[in-house]
Amino acid sequence: MFNRNHFILLAVFLIIFDFFVWSQIVFGINKQNDNLEVYFLDVGQGDSELVNLSGGVQVLIDAGPDNKVLNELSSILAPTDRYIDLVVLSHPQYDHFAGLIEIFKRYEIGAFLYNGREGTAEAFNDLKKIIEENKIPAVILTQGNKIKYQENQFDVLSPSQKLLSSKELNDTTLVLKLTGKNSKILFTGDIGFKVEDYLTTNFDIKSDILKVGHHGSKYSSGKKFLYAVNPKISAIEVGKNSYGHPTLQALNELASIGSRIFRTDQNGTIKLVINGDKINIFKKKWYTF
Repeated sequence: MFNRNHFILLAVFLIIFDFFVWSQIVFGINKQNDNLEVYFLDVGQGDSELVNLSGGVQVLIDAGPDNKVLNELSSILAPTDRYIDLVVLSHPQYDHFAGLIEIFKRYEIGAFLYNGREGTAEAFNDLKKIIEENKIPAVILTQGNKIKYQENQFDVLSPSQKLLSSKELNDTTLVLKLTGKNSKILFTGDIGFKVEDYLTTNFDIKSDILKVGHHGSKYSSGKKFLYAVNPKISAIEVGKNSYGHPTLQALNELASIGSRIFRTDQNGTIKLVINGDKINIFKKKWYTF
């Protein structure tokens, strides 16, 4: 469908606020912000992250299973902001790509980045069609590629060619490590133990912030992997589901390394602002037991 190419884009203090403060802070993102901002969007049982790089470049990673992502973006982006620089699809499963279809209808997209694999769900054909109709540049990323802007750099750690050919689509997930001026963030999509072991063996994956793999399933968040990442903050993107996500096992493993755990099903959209060596945390809603 698309051409393969390397893509280069040229060029902890913790503060928790409730929903009322959030509504004042989150609206109208400043595209010239000097801070690195990361949003783990509440899209139900699916993944979606918005990264606002210092300097104003916006990167959307995945978009959940439906149009809920549009509501989340509209509460973050200014009404006149209809441009997203880069959209990354971690892997072609429905709960990661379906929300992109409406996004591509409503926003101008600088480029679409993905792993080259096509999804088996019928809706993936709709995604391909809207990309082609809107003439959105599409680039295939694999291990070793980089996306660089000013002092920010995404490194593609996985998939290797072997993992990319796996029958298990989760193994083909684009794993991105974002290195900013003073922080590192690991985006893991739906990886499980197999890819976790691969990453632990082959890369320095130590990061301040972890997007927990596969919604905290029983097939992810292995002890060796988590100790290698050693995140101060872990974000689980999860909604109502029948899979038992996140599992008690995954939660216990995260707690055992001393990581602070946030969940979109309990906290709503989670906003992290990295300012120097400080990570400011904003939750859209409180969770009460």
